[in-house]
Amino acid sequence: MHTLGFISGMPGHMEIILIVFIILLLFGAKKLPELSRSLGKSLGEFKKGQREGTEPDKEEDVEKLEMQEDVEKLDAVSPDVSAEASAKEEEPETKE
Repeated sequence: MHTLGFISGMPGHMEIILIVFIILLLFGAKKLPELSRSLGKSLGEFKKGQREGTEPDKEEDVEKLEMQEDVEKLDAVSPDVSAEASAKEEEPETKE
């Protein structure tokens, strides 16, 4: 009942040989090394892009983000600190 090996799953030996023969006819023997080389380079670039996407940022970028967060925290705290400092300046000093 399996007239086409492609439909039922992995192709067998004859199907692979047929595919290679058709590719040779389409592209020619001179173009195949060039095509496989470019395919390898493309695959390498793709994997490199995937690694760059999953790697954490450089340490410099992380340090800059941490510094920005620290500055934001200080900015959030500094109005309270400056209000306390101005309140202390307004209070008259009492000597005991």
